Amino acid sequence: MSDEQGRQLASKWAKTEALLSHAQIAPHIPPTRMFTKDNLSSMLSQHGMVVIKPVKGAGGHGVIKVSREGGSYKYTYYSKTNRFQSFDGLYRSLNSKRGKRRYLIQKGIRLATIGGRPIDYRVKYVKQPEGHWAITAIVGRLAKPGLFVTNICRGGTLLSGSEGIRRSFSKSVVVSKKREMRTLTQLSTAVLESRFPGIGQLGFDFGIDQSGKIWIFEVNTRPQ
Repeated sequence: MSDEQGRQLASKWAKTEALLSHAQIAPHIPPTRMFTKDNLSSMLSQHGMVVIKPVKGAGGHGVIKVSREGGSYKYTYYSKTNRFQSFDGLYRSLNSKRGKRRYLIQKGIRLATIGGRPIDYRVKYVKQPEGHWAITAIVGRLAKPGLFVTNICRGGTLLSGSEGIRRSFSKSVVVSKKREMRTLTQLSTAVLESRFPGIGQLGFDFGIDQSGKIWIFEVNTRPQ
């Protein structure tokens, strides 16, 4: 893959736009916009909770959960929460934390939990030497107590995908949820490979919300 393709594909926005073009995948992508003051205001009005994250970045670094409660606002970065009485105060603080980096705003998804700790899933998909793609892992990542990011480098706990689904829902849905993740992985990879030729391995970050719907949060082209 050329450097230019690699850079282009590192952009969460480029990958999100590609996946939104597919009718079967689009309903599983949380509503996403670029970070601006107007977009933040309208998405908080619409969704109540959003997550903002760098367009380029990994490991949960820079990911901030923002919510509106009545007339006041708060955001959580790792385990620290800041509260604001005005939207302008919230925006100023987020903007200074962001610095010069471009950020995305994504609708916040209330994930299924185990013991009050949110869990999400990483599916690794690797192109084999013979040319076909194969899933090499489906794992659950359970957030460290007190955190909302599940990344293992932030203290998250690794479980098998089956164990995560069983403990956050029930044994009866393990097979169907894993099948749905596999299908979305295969469909999404076909879209991304046609748009960005030369990719060889992908890491899909899936979440299952409290009602059981599967969401695609991110596709990593250099999965950790």
